Amino acid sequence: MLLLGYWLTDRYFPVDLFRHAPPVTALHPVVAAKAAELVELSQQKGITIRITDDFRSTAAQDSLYRLGRSDPGSVVTNVKGGYSYHNYGLAIDFALELEGGKVVWDLDADGNKNGESDWMEVVQLAKQLGFTWGGDWANFPDYPHLQMDFGYSIRELRQGKRPPDSISE
Repeated sequence: MLLLGYWLTDRYFPVDLFRHAPPVTALHPVVAAKAAELVELSQQKGITIRITDDFRSTAAQDSLYRLGRSDPGSVVTNVKGGYSYHNYGLAIDFALELEGGKVVWDLDADGNKNGESDWMEVVQLAKQLGFTWGGDWANFPDYPHLQMDFGYSIRELRQGKRPPDSISE
């Protein structure tokens, strides 16, 4: 009977569907390095940014998901825990930092006075570094969100697949 159970499992569910992966607890090293590079490149353009969020636990994601639903506040995400690239250390959020340390999410600000939106200058730099921008999403634009999925879908990440710790360029 046990053999039959194995056969059914192996036959109907690919073995790698059940791959065990250690839990993710931090930002992916490549994403962390690119985030640091984004901060530096932005600074070179006279724009100070702050990474406001990076790795997020499933519980923290669920807490954000409840905002504007069962908890007071505005809706800030459309995905529950386990369905965000933040949960796999593959996403960051950023904001513009003003003198004195105040952060703003102002898409029109031109603090470096070059006639261009500081926000969009940062987005361009991020895209050059390999990030995709949540502001490009049609259904739920997420302007502070930047991610590197390395070609992995959320489904694959949930199945235990992970990008290598270093990616050849």
